[in-house]
Amino acid sequence: MAWVLLILGGLFEVGFTTCLRYADGFRNIPWTLGFLVSVTLSMVLLELAARTIPMGTAYAIWTGIGALGTVIIGMLWFGEPFTLVRSLLILGVVACIAGLKLTAH
Repeated sequence: MAWVLLILGGLFEVGFTTCLRYADGFRNIPWTLGFLVSVTLSMVLLELAARTIPMGTAYAIWTGIGALGTVIIGMLWFGEPFTLVRSLLILGVVACIAGLKLTAH
C-alpha cells in the first residue's frame, strides 16, 4: 500500500507543478487553490509512504515521478522540445526509479 501512496503522491506533485504554471504569482485563485490542494496531498502521501519505505528511497522516487511527469506534461501540453536526447534522459530517470523500487527493503 505504501508504494501506491507514494506513486499517488508523485502524481500530485505533477499536479502542483502544473497548477503553479498557471497560478500567475498566486493571483489566479482557482489555479492557486489547485496548487495548494495538490501540494498538500502530495506531501501527506509522501509522509505516509515514508513510514514504510526508507525516506531516501521514497523521496527519490517521489521526486523522480514528479520530474518525469512534469517533463512529459511540458512536452505534451506546453510545447517544450521533444528530442532524442531528452527522451533518453527520461528513460534514464525511469530506470533509476525502477532500480530504487527493486532494491528497497
